[in-house]
Amino acid sequence: MKFKMFSVVVGTEACIASCPFCVSGVKPNKENLQEININWRNLKIAGNLANRSDIDTVMLTSRGEPTLFPNQITEYLKHLKEFRFPFVELQSNCIPIALNKEKYENYLKEWYNEGLTTITISVVSHIPEVNKKVYMPQNKSYIDLPDLIKYLHGFGFSLRLTCVCCKDMMDTPEKVDEFIKFAKQNKVEQVTLRPVNDEFRRQSATDWIKENRLTDNEKEKIKEYLENNGTKLLELERIGTIYDVNGQNVCISLPLNKNTRDTSPENARNLIFFQDGHIRYEWEMEGGILL
Repeated sequence: MKFKMFSVVVGTEACIASCPFCVSGVKPNKENLQEININWRNLKIAGNLANRSDIDTVMLTSRGEPTLFPNQITEYLKHLKEFRFPFVELQSNCIPIALNKEKYENYLKEWYNEGLTTITISVVSHIPEVNKKVYMPQNKSYIDLPDLIKYLHGFGFSLRLTCVCCKDMMDTPEKVDEFIKFAKQNKVEQVTLRPVNDEFRRQSATDWIKENRLTDNEKEKIKEYLENNGTKLLELERIGTIYDVNGQNVCISLPLNKNTRDTSPENARNLIFFQDGHIRYEWEMEGGILL
């Protein structure tokens, strides 16, 4: 089989944020903050399979918030060095880092030295009040995003702002334009616009998404904005399209759903490693399993 992406699962479903569209929605507690033992033998199998597919990027991701398990991130990075992936990314809301820099400073230094190249920060906007409403509704305020960006840049990381596009948050060309300008002003290397996925969610998330997902017309207007104001750089099959918009790298991402599934074994989308050793090519369909 051949794959386009390699995802490695970190931690559990525990998350410090409260995103209504998330697959998790589980608050940290004594039980779900216990690290899961990693099947290193099967990680090697997955890594070799990714190498055979000529995958250039491995993404450390989670069903919750991966930075709640910093030691596991470190161990993964050490083991993944064997496979010499050019790009090693961490997908996170980065809230724990922003709230406790002292705790994470040594981790960040070590992660950089162990090969982590890119940190992907999940947001729904560049406006603090909008992000607060989704990620931290019980807190007085959202994290200082420009300060976080500057802080992470200070370690040498490349950054990507991944915006989950939702109704009344990031749903018009005007809002997208302001978001791109924010990224450019803060020297963010990459931007991804990802319309909220409307498949494979817990019931409460499904109900929220039905009320807050973008319409096809809204998606089309955003795509038209990128076409009219940017230069198309790359067309990544079943992944998305990348533009240069006034010097800012911007990707409009395709969702993980039935429309991006390809039944050809030579054109699978995602190779996914879970800590218990299971290797899958589907996030939610239990039949999509290799090992």
